[in-house]
Amino acid sequence: MMQDKPRERPQLNKNGFTFKQFFVAHDRCAMKVGTDAILLGAWAPVAGVRRILDIGSGSGLIALMLAQRTPPQVQIDAVELEPEAAQQAQENVQQSPWSERIQVHQQDIASWAEQCDKRYSLIVSNPPYFAPGVACSTVARDNARATASLDHQTLLRSAALLIEEEGMFCVVLPVDIGQTFITLAQADGWHLRFRLDVAEYAHRPPHRVVLGLSPQAGETLLERLAIRAPDTRYSDEWCSLTQNFYLFM
Repeated sequence: MMQDKPRERPQLNKNGFTFKQFFVAHDRCAMKVGTDAILLGAWAPVAGVRRILDIGSGSGLIALMLAQRTPPQVQIDAVELEPEAAQQAQENVQQSPWSERIQVHQQDIASWAEQCDKRYSLIVSNPPYFAPGVACSTVARDNARATASLDHQTLLRSAALLIEEEGMFCVVLPVDIGQTFITLAQADGWHLRFRLDVAEYAHRPPHRVVLGLSPQAGETLLERLAIRAPDTRYSDEWCSLTQNFYLFM
C-alpha cells in the first residue's frame, strides 16, 4: 500500500511573515513582526465593534489581524508616523483580502485625534515604551521603541478623544511599565476592564501585560497566559488564541 507523501511546507518570503490568510512584509519597518503585536491582534475583544483604530500601526499587522477577525462592515483606520512603515503597511493592506476595509494614514496620532470626527468602538496600540536614552541605529527604530515620539500621556489623551462612550482601548506593554500606564490611565478617567498577564512559561513571572481600558466603569476581568509549554512547544492556550493565524499550527 502506498504511503501518503509528507506534507510540504510552502515557500516563505524572507522579507516578512506569512500567516494563514495574509502576508506581512516588514523589511522597511523599524519594528518587525513579533509576539507582542500578534498577542494583541489575536486577543483584543472584537464582539460588536463597528469601527477600529490601530495607533502606531507599523507594518499593519494588528489592523490585518483584526480585519480577519471581524465582519465585512467593520472599518479600520491604521495611523503610523513613519513614512516608510506607513507605505509598507499600505502595500500589505492592498495585497490582503481586506483592502477595502483598512485605510492607512501617515500622521502623528495627536494631530489625527484633534482633527478626526470619527469615534471608535475599539482602539488598539502596541506603543513605544522605552524611556528616551541610548539612541537606536535609526531614527525610525528610535521612534518605534522609545516614548520620545509618543509618550503614554499623549497616547491616552488621544485615545480619549477618539473612543466611543462604551468603547475599549487595548495596549500591550512590559509588566512594570504596564502598571505605571494603569496609574496614568486611571488618573485621566479610564477604567481597567481587562488584564491579561503573559509569561514565557507557566512557572515564570509575567513579562508582558495586555490591558483593556474603557471610559465606562465595570468589573475587571483578570487572566493569565503562558506562551510556551515545558517542552518548549507553544502552549495549548497560545495555540488556541492564535490558531487562526499561524500557518503551521
